[in-house]
Amino acid sequence: MAHDALTDVAGVRVGHATRTGGGWLTGTTVVLAPEGGAVAAVDVRGGGPGTKETDALDPRNVVRKVEAIVLTGGSAYGLDAASGVMAWLEERGRGVRVGPDPAHVVPVVPAACVFDLGRGGDFRARPDAATGRAAVEAAAASGPGARVPQGCVGAGTGATVGPVKGGIGTASTVLESGITVAALVVANAAGSAVDPETGVLYGELFQGRVRYPEARVHEAALRRLAELSGRNVRPPLNTTLAVVATDADLSKAQAQKLAGTAHDGIARAVRPVHLLNDGDTVFALATGARPLDAADPLALNDVLATGADLVTRAIVRAVRAAGSVDGPGGSWPSYGELYGTG
Repeated sequence: MAHDALTDVAGVRVGHATRTGGGWLTGTTVVLAPEGGAVAAVDVRGGGPGTKETDALDPRNVVRKVEAIVLTGGSAYGLDAASGVMAWLEERGRGVRVGPDPAHVVPVVPAACVFDLGRGGDFRARPDAATGRAAVEAAAASGPGARVPQGCVGAGTGATVGPVKGGIGTASTVLESGITVAALVVANAAGSAVDPETGVLYGELFQGRVRYPEARVHEAALRRLAELSGRNVRPPLNTTLAVVATDADLSKAQAQKLAGTAHDGIARAVRPVHLLNDGDTVFALATGARPLDAADPLALNDVLATGADLVTRAIVRAVRAAGSVDGPGGSWPSYGELYGTG
């Protein structure tokens, strides 16, 4: 049964590890590919990215498939979460084989981080290898096509979008060709997802389902945000991360094109994007279960356009699913608290 989530791409699993309380407000999310891996690519547009193993995804380089992708809080410190995922994969013989013994593998685990340091109150409370291992174990333990928790979980635990709480969001669809395309996003942007003139989510303007808040509600929301602005003294260091997955049979070059066009989905939902203090990064995964129409040189276009649309929808879901946070590291109201859940 489809859940309108990244896991609707057969074989793809998602696991979260969430740390809150006692100075913590962070976590890690792992996207686990089917055993044997998936073709992967990446496109980095932010001016301040924190990444690991992204060079391996260049179509000119030797690695064809990866077993997992890690999205994590903790800024560059949190990239250590990938070590826990690598260890888990090595124990199962999953990775690039580099010797005669089947156990001689090197798992290639691309990772990207968001800035959430200190948002729980303790600057040193950030994901590590154990957090990554917990997230990949959660992914492996989930059933095929399992629901994906959204909002303040995993890498979205400490996420913010401008002055509003961010988080994890996901979405999927099936094209007329039968190909499935899906996206998962960690919405943690320096820019805003909310139109300051109306209170509407930018992303909903592109979905054709705009619900304009009443003027009095918007005015009250602006007052609330103004009251909190002095408390949330923080460096404007943020990042939006996304994984776009499909069961289409794509080359690495085609997957990289998918990762690149998916950034359009961020630009529709967050303004501004791709700043010097953002690390906006999109990964693409292709499991190869369904071939593209070989007779149509433009068959990839539907996948490209849909990937961007789903990133926009996933950001909207992330912001709407997030809950408010009020703690020692700051206070970030949710969009639902400010404008209602309608």
